[in-house]
Amino acid sequence: MSDHLLAELSDGVQTLTLNRPDKLNALNTELTTAIRDALLDADANPDVRAVVLTGNGRGFCAGADLAEFKDLTPDHEDRVAARAALTCETQALQQKIRVPVIAAVAGHAVGGGAGLALGSDMVFAADDVKLGYPEIRHSIVPALVMTGLQRHFGRKMAFELISTGRMLTAHELFDLGIVNRVVPREDLLPAAYDVASRWAQATPKAMQAIKSLFYRVSDLPYDAAMRVGQDVNAMMRSFRS
Repeated sequence: MSDHLLAELSDGVQTLTLNRPDKLNALNTELTTAIRDALLDADANPDVRAVVLTGNGRGFCAGADLAEFKDLTPDHEDRVAARAALTCETQALQQKIRVPVIAAVAGHAVGGGAGLALGSDMVFAADDVKLGYPEIRHSIVPALVMTGLQRHFGRKMAFELISTGRMLTAHELFDLGIVNRVVPREDLLPAAYDVASRWAQATPKAMQAIKSLFYRVSDLPYDAAMRVGQDVNAMMRSFRS
């Protein structure tokens, strides 16, 4: 595991902590790779039944590390393509792995950091959270987070966020249904662990089926979604002892 990402497993709960506090946990290639690899490892480890994703220091994640942009230019197409592919894979991975993920977010969650937080299955926010997509202020297009952004916020609010760089507070996010809970900062991790611990106590096959079905039906027409649900309804009979 990279020094940029700390991992700890306890009672079935894998805690992943972004650990570049001096850079507000900005996502450079090393940290992004570590997050991807840690999520894949959690998915493959039968001892992991839930994941808590959080950040060390003042903020959750300041988004992409702009210091790397000097090397990500049209003159280095291979680097640009590889970095984009890594970011896309990492942003989408939380919803694809079998175990549920809760993001415990404090301070700033910006750009790719916002995408990382909202890519989880649940989000708990400290009351000091500021979340947004200020890329326009740097003449950057938030291309790799736009799909998730639209699906979470809806078209009108999503366009406002990406075109103005507006930042949302924790309570605004709660009112919009984007985060599940707003708690004092000192209560953030205990609240997240409470949910993760309950996930860890559930039958793994049932939890995996719940998560898989949840995301499958969200992208299907109604009749097709109901047929998939019917299949899982029959399959789940084998989960109970």
